[in-house]
Amino acid sequence: MTALTPDSAKKFILDNTALMAPPHVPEIRLQLADEAHELWQRTEDELTEIGLPPPFWAFAWAGGQGLARYILDNPAAVRGRRVLDFASGSGLVAIAAVKAGSAEVIAADIDPFCATAVRLNAEANGVEIEFLAGDCIGTDAGWDLVLAGDVFYDKAFADRLMPWFAALKARGADILVGDPGRSYLPKTGLEPLAVYEVAVTRALEDAEVKRTTVWCLA
Repeated sequence: MTALTPDSAKKFILDNTALMAPPHVPEIRLQLADEAHELWQRTEDELTEIGLPPPFWAFAWAGGQGLARYILDNPAAVRGRRVLDFASGSGLVAIAAVKAGSAEVIAADIDPFCATAVRLNAEANGVEIEFLAGDCIGTDAGWDLVLAGDVFYDKAFADRLMPWFAALKARGADILVGDPGRSYLPKTGLEPLAVYEVAVTRALEDAEVKRTTVWCLA
């Protein structure tokens, strides 16, 4: 099998996903894996062969759905602001931010395949989103608001995130987090803004509905 590159990712994405609306954000359409377990399992099996990282971009994770719902229902949170959608994946939260009236939205992710996924999904929703490739933890480009959906699934990652979030908050940025009860969500320093019951795929989660909270860094 020929190894995939980011440049050839478009065909892979279109061949392995379908354009559909996440259940909690029906206003937005994304290229999502309709056979979630099959794509995930095949990716795991063929990882070294085709060079594809786990396809987080192919699923509408609960934290992202909750955060996107909050933004669409509360557009004043993003209107006119420069927004970073951190660990963007499919671009769901970034698309919601554009639709809600953000002045500028940047989708950031370390997976280069997300660049193609975000571009395809932005086009499907008639919006424009800038993509920032690579690890932006510790950087500061003057964003007014940082959005982070489903980022507290790994302890080492969470331990890197919180000092960065705190530094951004200290200089005046707002930080909103969407989280469905992941293991490493901080127990302090967050204030709840909204709670949603989000339908998810049981192939990747431990339930069919995840209680998802949108938090603001205090």
